[in-house]
Amino acid sequence: MIVLPTEKPSALACDVNGKVFAIDIENIVDANPASSEPHDVRQVWVVNRVAGTESFRLKGHHGKYLSCDKIGQLSANSDAVSPLESFNIKPDAEAGRFQLTTLRDTYISAKTSESNGKPGVQVRGDAETESVSTTVRVRMQARFKPKLKASKEEKLQSKISRRELEEAAGRRLEEDEVRILKRARKEGDYHERLLEIKVKNKHDKFG
Repeated sequence: MIVLPTEKPSALACDVNGKVFAIDIENIVDANPASSEPHDVRQVWVVNRVAGTESFRLKGHHGKYLSCDKIGQLSANSDAVSPLESFNIKPDAEAGRFQLTTLRDTYISAKTSESNGKPGVQVRGDAETESVSTTVRVRMQARFKPKLKASKEEKLQSKISRRELEEAAGRRLEEDEVRILKRARKEGDYHERLLEIKVKNKHDKFG
């Protein structure tokens, strides 16, 4: 999850047509970006290193790669990785923050703009200098984070009843779904797994 430097916390997202945009973050504690968790699959990106390079590729939920063209327009329509789909992730001076740059050394930025008289966020890849608007946070799933010894509080947090899980999911759960969600509470990707179950439920209803 790429948390953007907007006044109201938002995340980099894309739709199935490859349009890239900012979407408000709902799973957040006290408006603190460091606590952000995805509530929508459109906010989830799979980040992998591009083979043989120091760069990274970002794959959206629909299986296409994030791309930045020569004029800074972002999209997510590519099935393959070229220099346009390759990015560098540079640690910022402040812990937990990063700069996301293209191979042309331009920065991904998020700025408030107006469209048809309504405020919005414009996300582009043509910023030439590092600034507040180019500073992002990368929120990883727990299994990809450095391993730390779990505290008593974390262990207690992982305990949750079946009733609480079913209330969160909005329906009765199968045994395997309960196991998946309880394991996710321990591993730190609870919201992602819950979202998958909710999406599956919608597909079962209407598909």
